[in-house]
Amino acid sequence: MRFGAAIWTNRTTWPALRDVAGRIEASGFDSLWADDHLLADEGDWSDPKLEGWMTLSAWAALTSHVRLGLLVGANTFRNPGLTAKLATTLDHVSDGRAILGLGGGWFEREHDAFGFDFGASFGERLDRLDEAVGLIRRLLDGERVTHEGRFYTLRDAVCAPRPIQARLPILIGGSGPRKTLLTTAHYADLWNGYGEPARIADRDAILRAHCAAIGRDEREIARTVSIDVVIRDHAEEALRTYGEIAERHGLAGRVGSDGQAQDLTLWGPPATIAAGIRAYADVGVSEVIWIFRDPFDLETIERLPEVRAALDA
Repeated sequence: MRFGAAIWTNRTTWPALRDVAGRIEASGFDSLWADDHLLADEGDWSDPKLEGWMTLSAWAALTSHVRLGLLVGANTFRNPGLTAKLATTLDHVSDGRAILGLGGGWFEREHDAFGFDFGASFGERLDRLDEAVGLIRRLLDGERVTHEGRFYTLRDAVCAPRPIQARLPILIGGSGPRKTLLTTAHYADLWNGYGEPARIADRDAILRAHCAAIGRDEREIARTVSIDVVIRDHAEEALRTYGEIAERHGLAGRVGSDGQAQDLTLWGPPATIAAGIRAYADVGVSEVIWIFRDPFDLETIERLPEVRAALDA
């Protein structure tokens, strides 16, 4: 099992982001992720928000082994040629540690605010994603691309230099059965889902069927899931900590009146966290990405080795 840390950049500062990246790498996480929003997507949309690609590039200079990516990049923000160039540059800055995370885009408020085309529907945004990812894959692989499509036009486009990695991995986020998972089957090296293990298993069966239909080996696609995690020796303290952070970000309803987390959260001592992660491993997940918000929970970050030990016990 691999572990990632997703650091949401709402209501935080660069010194905090800089320091937490070092703690994450020192604690043994395998990957480090930023989000890709121009306005805060939790709580008050006008809260301070730092940009994802710039954050990744700065982290690349501060770290040495964690893989780096967006969870996930909004395809609607950028032309596929620019996206390919950004990913390639990050791969060079990080000496071959970049992952290109992409999704269809969902936060309409930020599109309206900054003048980005949100599309006529969610389905249209997913069609746009599919066309973009196909072009990005070709550019990353060194092709000279000319394309006249429904959404994008490229004329003799080339992405040089090539990425350091022979195949810079693409992660697709989302679980839509007809479009997102089909795009994943065609192009992705990693899939990021969200939900309880049973839902991940259900969507994974659809992904496998898509792979079979197009003749792709489904084993080429790593399954990942993102989830909130809080580690404390006592469950009550873990839940209290989670509630305090959630409230700071306008998510107070995530802890119900019954004292239970109302969303997808693992909380408690390391053995409890390990049991929850094992349930994901049983349905084929190979990387669990822990979500963190400011103030970043350093105790949870630094106790990752205890969870690894519990999984190995």
